[in-house]
Amino acid sequence: MKYLSFPLSALVILTGCQTISDNSTKQAPKNQIPEHIAQQIASPVDVSHALLADETADVIHPVEDVDIPLEDNIILDDGIWQRIRNQLVFQVPENRRVTVQRNWYAKHQAYLDRVAKRAEPFMHFIVQEIEAAGIPMDIALLPIVESAFDPFAYSHGRASGMWQFVPGTGTRFGMKQNWWYDGRRDVVASTKGAIKYLKYLHKFFDGNWMHALAAYNSGEGRVQRAIRNNKKRNKPTDFWSLDLPRETRAYVPKLLALADLVKRPKEFKLSLYKIADKPVISVVDIGSQLDLAKAAELANLTLKELQHLNPGFNRWATDPKGPHYLVLPDNKVSAFKSGLNKLSKKERLAWQRYKIKRGDSLGIIANRFNTDIGVIKQVNNIRGTQIREGKHLLIPVAAKSLDKYILSSEQRLAKKQNYPRGSEKLTHIVKSGDTFWDLSRAYGVNYRKLAAWNGMAPRDALRIGQKLVIWRKSKVTTAATPSSDAIVRNITYRVRKGDSFARIANKFNVTIKEIERWNNLSRKKYLQPGQKLKLAIDITKAI
Repeated sequence: MKYLSFPLSALVILTGCQTISDNSTKQAPKNQIPEHIAQQIASPVDVSHALLADETADVIHPVEDVDIPLEDNIILDDGIWQRIRNQLVFQVPENRRVTVQRNWYAKHQAYLDRVAKRAEPFMHFIVQEIEAAGIPMDIALLPIVESAFDPFAYSHGRASGMWQFVPGTGTRFGMKQNWWYDGRRDVVASTKGAIKYLKYLHKFFDGNWMHALAAYNSGEGRVQRAIRNNKKRNKPTDFWSLDLPRETRAYVPKLLALADLVKRPKEFKLSLYKIADKPVISVVDIGSQLDLAKAAELANLTLKELQHLNPGFNRWATDPKGPHYLVLPDNKVSAFKSGLNKLSKKERLAWQRYKIKRGDSLGIIANRFNTDIGVIKQVNNIRGTQIREGKHLLIPVAAKSLDKYILSSEQRLAKKQNYPRGSEKLTHIVKSGDTFWDLSRAYGVNYRKLAAWNGMAPRDALRIGQKLVIWRKSKVTTAATPSSDAIVRNITYRVRKGDSFARIANKFNVTIKEIERWNNLSRKKYLQPGQKLKLAIDITKAI
């Protein structure tokens, strides 16, 4: 589900280290870095390492795996794999593109075990949804190709979730996305959306599943153009004959290779990790917004376990406007429902009475309490945006400190931003007009790295007031170097009569070299009155 356009250098990193291409059968080098470290790496320079930790899916895994406390089941035969095996329908050709992928998977038992363990809570649900939709059971294996069955996985093409939807396609197929919630990571919503999208693509390509799968990876327009080009040249238009991106040419063979291994694992000396052929999770209606920490307590789960089962929720509570459900292990449902029924509506969230101060706005108050304006207005029956000094508001707040919600969007970002990538960490507060490109030049760093350090893609829009981190390899020991607690602002300074590089540098506590770099100037040239200079200053130190 990733429609990507990488520069050549990024493609070299991605394909050279990860994708099993048609032109190479080399194994990924072993023991590159420990898995727990690789999972936290997100900079494009280090993407190759993170991919090696995953070994086949071109995604980043921002959180560690969690063992979900499921029922102890006696698993007969191959459990869910036998059910899948009985319904596989795709013909698997014996060609080199499939063979290369199949050989790689067959030689990596530990990788397949790790992926199957991630899939265990969700596999039975996915199989049932695919059966109900009447589409090929082979598609139950697609999350292995897309994300290695990680609902928190993301790619630098802004794709997210187990089924790897980009924002636009996610919205198009029913996945709500807002400050509170991202349905692309919700296993229930994204599975239903993926099935809808695949059925649409199957119809779009006149019943050709190979074309539909290729389009799921690179977009229907790209596959359609490849088909048209072949028709113009009187060439075959089957998937294997199309001129498609390298990633897509490997994508469909990966799925077919996995289906073949599930069909006959013993022939390849594989032992499939056993998953029970019975429901192990339930979707529980909660009726209205609920603090996730309270939900975890009611279900006798750790907060991390609850968040891993419900990765769609970005914050400390469920979305006040829904979806109003939680995914829970079947063996926890009864106790959870009993406890939830005893809670009053006000006990579902923690509350704080706040007295409005001079200068306050709904936006300022919402940011202060890590909630959104809509929630405050709804709770306090506010219709417009006007509030009065001295009046009181009732504010819903997190039951625990925010750092306890370790898989929330904010905590995942904080972990990414704080992961050391140099000896010097700077902080920049985004102002109007800032771009990754301009900031990268101002701070002397790569703009793709800068975006990745902050969990974004290089083309993503920056928000005024957004906090960015910048890492430098070596610390510059000058008075002008902002500390990690600095309040950095980009300003435009108009040169005045009598100004010089040295005078401006002293005035704003920066160096002449920095002024030269930020403005692509040389100190050998005279500054002209009225000339505009870009400066990145720490306002806590500026004179």
